[in-house]
Amino acid sequence: MGAGSCRRILGGDMAGLDVGQFEKIAEGVYLEGLAVDHERNVVWYSDVIAGGVHGVTADGRKVGSFNRGRKWTGGCLMNADGSVLSSGPGGIMWNNMETGASGWLLHEIDGKIINGINELVPDGTGGIFFGTNDIEMVEKGQPTRPTALYRLTLDRKVIRLAQDVNFSNGIIYDATRRRFYCSDTFKAAWAWDVEDDLSLSNRRVLLDKEDCDGMAMDAEGNIWITGFRSPGVIVRTTPAGTALPAVDTPPGSTTQIRFGGSDMRDFFINVVPADGGDSLKEGKPLSGASALYRGRSAIAGAPVGPARFKLI
Repeated sequence: MGAGSCRRILGGDMAGLDVGQFEKIAEGVYLEGLAVDHERNVVWYSDVIAGGVHGVTADGRKVGSFNRGRKWTGGCLMNADGSVLSSGPGGIMWNNMETGASGWLLHEIDGKIINGINELVPDGTGGIFFGTNDIEMVEKGQPTRPTALYRLTLDRKVIRLAQDVNFSNGIIYDATRRRFYCSDTFKAAWAWDVEDDLSLSNRRVLLDKEDCDGMAMDAEGNIWITGFRSPGVIVRTTPAGTALPAVDTPPGSTTQIRFGGSDMRDFFINVVPADGGDSLKEGKPLSGASALYRGRSAIAGAPVGPARFKLI
């Protein structure tokens, strides 16, 4: 799809939603990574079982797909040139739907091909934070080996930040409060302080909950945490870990959340079968399909800005 066609289809009004209402805008097998292209009003999402990364407008019109044969993409992020960064086996890829160009942003660490990467978020300097995952064992339905958190600088230097993470999942960087959060799936959600050099220190528990999955942050700095064993609800905490009222969702469990819309009060969630996460862990068939929903929040969200890599 060319640049003109990608932009032309984005006009038109969306159906208004009240807080607590949801509109289904896409379906798949097991939906995961989410990225909102605020400039083009496109939501990109992955399907870790059927494969590929797919784009829709906020009212559900299809934009396009790429990497259809690539499974286990757990994270998506925009780059400033309009390319979509996507994680998965082998590292982080980039795809530009306007030009058709694609390539690897990161394929090796310490000279070794990367087993897998899960979530990724901008680091505020043009680079990104990301967490690895053990896709080899996930595919086999076997216990996974420990993972780590890294930073990829704008000049593509890889810096390891933490390696005592069992299964890295959703991550958020709060540049204002200098805090970093990560879901350590099957254990808890962690919080760190962020130092001047963007290293992490003072790890502590943010939320003691074993099914922590994706994360997002609202404009007040509170953290929204999805749970693959938590049907019909998204948990919220303050930066100090104090519980806030939860947000109700459609039936099923939520894997990822991102905010968008002109006032940043729309939010997008991937909802999977309530037993879906454990089915993947154990190598069992899924009990149903997944869906991408648009909802409406009483509180504005914090936008996830783009990375700023020069891609060739």
